[in-house]
Amino acid sequence: MLRWAHADLRTHRGEALFLVAATAGIVASLLLASALFGYATNPWQRVFTQSRGAHVWIHTGPAADTGRLAALDGVDAVSGPYRTATTTVASRGARAGVEVRATDGGPPPTGRPLITSGRWLDPAAPDGVVLEAGLARALWAEPGDRLTLAGRTLTVLGVAETAERRYRPGERPGTIWALPRAVPADRTAGQVVGLRLADPDDTDYTVQRAVTTLGAGAVSDVSTWQQARAEAQDDTRLLGQVLGLFGLGALIAAALAVFGAIATRVRGHLRDISVLKAVGFTPGQVVRIFLVQHLAFAVLGAALAASLVRILGARLPGRLGDAVQVWQGLPGHLPALLLVPAGAVLFIGAATCLAAWRAGRVPPVPVLPAGAAPGAGLSGAARGALGLRVPPALVLGWHRAFGRGRRAPATIVRLALPLLLITVALGAWTTIERFDSRPEQVGLAAALTARPDGTLTDAGAAALLRANRQVTAAHPGLEVAALVPGQTGTIALRGVGTRERPYPYSIAEGRPAHGPDEAVAGQGLLDLLDARVGDWVRLTVAGHPQVLHIVGRSIEPENGGRVVSTSLDTLRENDPGLRPSLYRLQLRPGADPRAVSADLAEASSGRLDVREVTSPADRLSALRGVVAGLIAVLALIGLTELSTAIGGTIRDGERDLLAWKAIGLTPRQITTVTLTAVGCTALAAALLGTALGVPFAHWLIDHEAHATGIGAGIAHAPPPLQLLALAAAAVAGAVALAALPAARATRHRLADTLSAVA
Repeated sequence: MLRWAHADLRTHRGEALFLVAATAGIVASLLLASALFGYATNPWQRVFTQSRGAHVWIHTGPAADTGRLAALDGVDAVSGPYRTATTTVASRGARAGVEVRATDGGPPPTGRPLITSGRWLDPAAPDGVVLEAGLARALWAEPGDRLTLAGRTLTVLGVAETAERRYRPGERPGTIWALPRAVPADRTAGQVVGLRLADPDDTDYTVQRAVTTLGAGAVSDVSTWQQARAEAQDDTRLLGQVLGLFGLGALIAAALAVFGAIATRVRGHLRDISVLKAVGFTPGQVVRIFLVQHLAFAVLGAALAASLVRILGARLPGRLGDAVQVWQGLPGHLPALLLVPAGAVLFIGAATCLAAWRAGRVPPVPVLPAGAAPGAGLSGAARGALGLRVPPALVLGWHRAFGRGRRAPATIVRLALPLLLITVALGAWTTIERFDSRPEQVGLAAALTARPDGTLTDAGAAALLRANRQVTAAHPGLEVAALVPGQTGTIALRGVGTRERPYPYSIAEGRPAHGPDEAVAGQGLLDLLDARVGDWVRLTVAGHPQVLHIVGRSIEPENGGRVVSTSLDTLRENDPGLRPSLYRLQLRPGADPRAVSADLAEASSGRLDVREVTSPADRLSALRGVVAGLIAVLALIGLTELSTAIGGTIRDGERDLLAWKAIGLTPRQITTVTLTAVGCTALAAALLGTALGVPFAHWLIDHEAHATGIGAGIAHAPPPLQLLALAAAAVAGAVALAALPAARATRHRLADTLSAVA
């Protein structure tokens, strides 16, 4: 058994190498997916557990009686209330919106910030503050740095992590902890209280009771632990889902490739298997020869992948390296490092068993397959092509590719699967690129957001913005927090643009909002309210009801899609005193947002806080490297299947070699027959893979966009030139890979050919 396996390995070194490399790539993808999933969940969970985080944070007005919340059923502990003020902080030329939170003494027992650098507040340093980690990164601030806040100069004493919702520029203010005397007492004053629950599953019910107890008019914002966890997980979880999905798809493709390789070998070794049985090998021993040999390939590839991820995974650039480093410190790291490769080996082994079982059924006396019985001539189409003077080598090659009964479709399907997954990967790449090349089609019509300070009038801010030649439109806007029906959470209510000059939202369903009380909503909001386009929704803004007619679904990359957007005029109908707090800026094609931002800041003497609009493409930049790696793994699987198909085509052609030489075909023509057969098989697989891959990519990408709240409608098919290049590469690679074996096959001696058909 060992000698036969060794001889077979020497004969098929390339195929063995492909199988080991493909298995290693698949297992590495699955391990990285596990690392990303663990990284997405556990860092937030660690902070929440260590800080005894609050499950609900409720922001109210300064007069609300928040002490009554401690008596609610299910409330285990209360953090606060803390007096707050909303303002802007500046450091090293960078500015950010912040919520300053007053706290006395040491960190609170519930919802306490975890100091990562520096120290906590000290009464001996009355001008000292502690920054949330995300805010500190945005301001490039470290302990010892100086900040400017509400006209005062403060010193950063420490930086802390928190399990609350994180800072997002232009969307959610960062948190600063300060002593009470450092918190401004102005019209933005309020208070915040955190509730830790005995049962986290009762979050929505507790929020509803808390809002009812305080009164809807007293509550300005509600955030829950589910929202904080989702924000912490969104970007990395998506990467993990992509890796996991493609890893499983590649695993199925690899298992089919192994099955095809063994089945083809069994057909090519019928005589050898019969000899083995004639000298005393049992069917079980024959099965074990093939099973052990291919399981060894799978074990070698899985061990190689596990070792590489274990040793070099933390050195990968970007988020992947960070994820692996964090994952390696988690308790479930070692079981996953063992179970994922073991599962992949067992899956490949199951496919190997089925093909090897067929080898055990080969009779001791070889029988010529029915499909290769003498007298099986050309089809009518082939004979017609010869009558039209099509070169015989091409006709025979086409017949060899598609005239082999059930084996030809099976080969095409196995080869089409990795090509289908490559098409899906290219679709994901194209969709990400679309956020950069066509941002206006995916909800990013504005490149910049400008926020004036209190010293600028509306007319002055509009004049400054329109004076810049690179700004084509400055849409005034306002964004407020609104309570959803049932009062279980808050969403973003946005009024941008006017009815005369509406903001160009990307509408994926329905129509834009034009008339009074009309609005468009993101997919996340529709899912949250269980609503659809055409429904009326009732929101509560600062205690006042706002009834809106949802006439369209917009693509919303921000806030998980939990956004309802209308015109500024509609919001002013309830409160004529509203003034815009921000401007959405559209730029000329080719304008550099950073340069325009710097020009506007200089022209306004710092009275305009101008920020680039955050694009999902920035958070998904690591996905490009992931997609490239997946394409390489899938290409290895395709090469494995191609080598199997080439070997099968050459072995099947050995029976016809004498006939072809007898009718006068030259060695070059015989080689052309084999190359045509392989090329036609690859072309059919490429057409099938791309034809099925494009709609599957559309469905998959839109499904993921729907799940993340952005909404379906962002998927974009790969350009036709890319698909054409993929098909051409598949055919050219197949022909190039088959050229040398096909040329060698034509030089077989007569005795070799006779023995092959004996």
